Amino acid sequence: MAKEEVKKEQVTLQHIAERLQPYFATIRQYCIDHQQTIAVAESVTSGFIQLLLSAATDARCFYHGGITAYNTAQKTRHLNIEPIQADACNAVANNIAVEMAANVCGMFCSQVGIGITGYATPVPEQGIEDIYAYMAIVQNGKVLYKGKIKTTGEAMEAQLYYAERAIRTLAAQLKPKK
Repeated sequence: MAKEEVKKEQVTLQHIAERLQPYFATIRQYCIDHQQTIAVAESVTSGFIQLLLSAATDARCFYHGGITAYNTAQKTRHLNIEPIQADACNAVANNIAVEMAANVCGMFCSQVGIGITGYATPVPEQGIEDIYAYMAIVQNGKVLYKGKIKTTGEAMEAQLYYAERAIRTLAAQLKPKK
C-alpha cells in the first residue's frame, strides 16, 4: 500500500488578508466614524500586523504605522518599557504588552495601540517549551484587551497566527456593542 502524502495548505499573507477583509472593514469604519487612528508595537510578529493593516482598504485614513522592537533592549529604548521589569521576564508578559500598546500611541499620535510580545519558537535554555504571545489593545489610555495567545507550529506559522488573531481581536474590541 502506498503512503499518501498529506499536503498542508500553504497559508500566505494574501490568504490571510483576504480572510480578514470583514475585520478590516469593521476597524476602518469604527476609526473613521470616531476619528481614531491605530499604531502597532510588535515584537514576536516582527511586522506582520503592520503589513496586514497597511493592506486594508483606506488604511491611510486610520493606520498611522508601527515599530518592531524584537529584543528587550530595543523595547526599553524605543518604547520606554521599564528595564528592570523587562529583564525579569525577557520582556514577555501581559504588562509589557500593555506598556507597548500604550506607548506606541504617543509615538504615532494615535488613539488606539496594539502591543504584542512573545515566542514564536521554544527556547529550551530559558525553560520556554510552549510558544505563546501576550497581546494588548489600548484606546485613549484605557486597556480594552490584554491576554495570552497560545499556538503550535513552526515559527512563521505562529507569527502569522498571532497577527491574524490581533486583527480579529482589534475588530471585536472596536465593533459596536449591541
